[in-house]
Amino acid sequence: MRRELEMGSLFPDEKDVPPGLALAKEVEQTEYLIGGEVKHWKGPMQDVLSPIWLKGATGFSQKRVGKYPLQTPNEALEALKAALDAYDYGRGEWPTMSVEERIDHIETFILKMKEKRQEIVKILMWEICKSLQDSEKEFDRTVDYIKDTLHSLKDLDRISSRFVIEHGIIGQIRRAPLGVVLCMGPFNYPLNETFTTLIPALIMGNTVIFKPPKIGVLLHRPLLEAFRDSFPKGVVNTIYGDGQTVIGPLMTSGKIDVLAFIGSCKVADILRKQHPVPHRLRSVLGLGAKNPAIVLSDACIDSAVKECVLGALSYNGQRCTALKIIFVHS
Repeated sequence: MRRELEMGSLFPDEKDVPPGLALAKEVEQTEYLIGGEVKHWKGPMQDVLSPIWLKGATGFSQKRVGKYPLQTPNEALEALKAALDAYDYGRGEWPTMSVEERIDHIETFILKMKEKRQEIVKILMWEICKSLQDSEKEFDRTVDYIKDTLHSLKDLDRISSRFVIEHGIIGQIRRAPLGVVLCMGPFNYPLNETFTTLIPALIMGNTVIFKPPKIGVLLHRPLLEAFRDSFPKGVVNTIYGDGQTVIGPLMTSGKIDVLAFIGSCKVADILRKQHPVPHRLRSVLGLGAKNPAIVLSDACIDSAVKECVLGALSYNGQRCTALKIIFVHS
């Protein structure tokens, strides 16, 4: 009994959650963005339960965060058509837009995104069980990443404007968009890592379809209007639901030009093999890694142990950069 009481003290009562951290209401998401229109889903939904357990009058239970659409292949193919129409074989408004104009659109999106900071941070905290500090850090890192990407594009554009002389031949190297990009990020950094696939694809003039990770879906809801209002119609499209149901039809269509995916090797292999002409599919993949720590003979043992434990187990080890193997000098 005493042990049960001690365990019970680990779980807060919902009424004791500080108002600044509590969800004002559940996120009942029916919205999705296709072809520049925020539409409302009327089909089956998936409940989202927080990993955080709370103590109540009837015992312990997971906090219900909200729900999201379980869409069908029809919606996936509708999103694909919208992206294809917006790209129009490279003749669409977005891919033919100047670098300066595309940067203006991205900067507009940043301003709208920052207006949603508090809402996104709170959903991120409850949906995937990150601390408030880590949730705020992920949001701010994402904004900084977008700004850094813009600076990199400006540098790239300046370099591309120069002429290159090789073997008496004068030429100019210009980078062009590739087509429709399917973007999928991981659950552990569902905002930041998803945007590391999404933003570079967008800024180069591609049109995108993005599916949020299975865990970390609802935090993207506050950004749908920002995407709609910041980009031409069909440039950004979202799909939701079971991966096999909505991603399979996209890949087997053969009309996805680039797969930008962060996740497991197993899933990446499945996705690539679904494409009817995989040798023509460009892939930007962030997969499993064996990140090493190397402890040399003259290392401070106390410092090495502290850093190795932190590197391996912070955020419960759910980081792509977490230490997986430690080499220690004999």
